[in-house]
Amino acid sequence: MTALVLLLANALYFAWTQGWLGPLGLAPVVQSEPERLQQQVRPEAVELLNGPPPNLPATAATNDAAMASPNAGALPPEPTVCMRAQGFTPEQAGTLREALEHNATLTGAWDLAEVRAGGRWIVYMGRLNDDQMQRKKAELRELKVDFREVSTAGLAPGLALGTYSAEASAEQGLADVQRKGVRTARVAQERPESAQFVLRLPQSTAEQRAAIAALGSAMAGKLLQSCE
Repeated sequence: MTALVLLLANALYFAWTQGWLGPLGLAPVVQSEPERLQQQVRPEAVELLNGPPPNLPATAATNDAAMASPNAGALPPEPTVCMRAQGFTPEQAGTLREALEHNATLTGAWDLAEVRAGGRWIVYMGRLNDDQMQRKKAELRELKVDFREVSTAGLAPGLALGTYSAEASAEQGLADVQRKGVRTARVAQERPESAQFVLRLPQSTAEQRAAIAALGSAMAGKLLQSCE
């Protein structure tokens, strides 16, 4: 009886392993790869370390990194310097202004301003020949009066015993040297009041400086120089 039961049990086990009892709902569980994946807990959460974010191709990750540094590979800004040219008369300044306004490269880069220079007066001795010049210098040194040679047209050769920005101040200077013993000096105007224009480019680029140099006669022979 026991042998018959074992034989029947073995027959049933063999039929079960072969799937013959499947219609009866007794088929064994198949351990294939899809069923293994179903048993995993949140398989979509698995990521590769140091890899691109989920659902993002590696090329897209590279592009995002490049976009995060917009200045990568950009050239440094061109250095700029302050330059100026001075000594333009009002007439020269008018010609220059017209040339500047018609040059697109220089738009917004320049300033042309008037600068007024006051008159200059001196306590003056002259005009002197060579012998007189030497004698006057010796006398002034003995009287301890400072002096300089004058080269201004109409006054040279001569000596200035003081330089002043106002005629009244020069008259006072004359009185001072007369008290020291000077007898042949007088007040003279060495330079009249004048106005000139100064061209200034506060932050000029190399291209703008080249544009100024190309203005030719509009610059009236003046050259750009450093503002310093």
